[in-house]
Amino acid sequence: MRACDSAITLAFSVLGKRWNGMIVGVLGSGRASFVSLRKAVSGISDTVLSERLVELVEAGLVRRDVAEGPPVTVSYELTAAGTELVPTIEQLGAWAQRNLHSQG
Repeated sequence: MRACDSAITLAFSVLGKRWNGMIVGVLGSGRASFVSLRKAVSGISDTVLSERLVELVEAGLVRRDVAEGPPVTVSYELTAAGTELVPTIEQLGAWAQRNLHSQG
């Protein structure tokens, strides 16, 4: 049996968490506020969205920008590494559409 590659393990330690791939996918369309992200990622709570954004920032996939106000505004956008990931997320979505059936 083949062992799991350490790079794959690392990738799934970030992307395997619920919501992270969807957040990256949404940010693939451009910069977004917290409220816009919450609306775009249906079903995510404010607390979980906040936690996931912190994780994605720490992983180097998302950048948090604060514009001094008034009012102070916070927005999120993909870094170069996050942007590089978008085609892979889109391919994964296309694969899922072709191969996975809804459990509903």
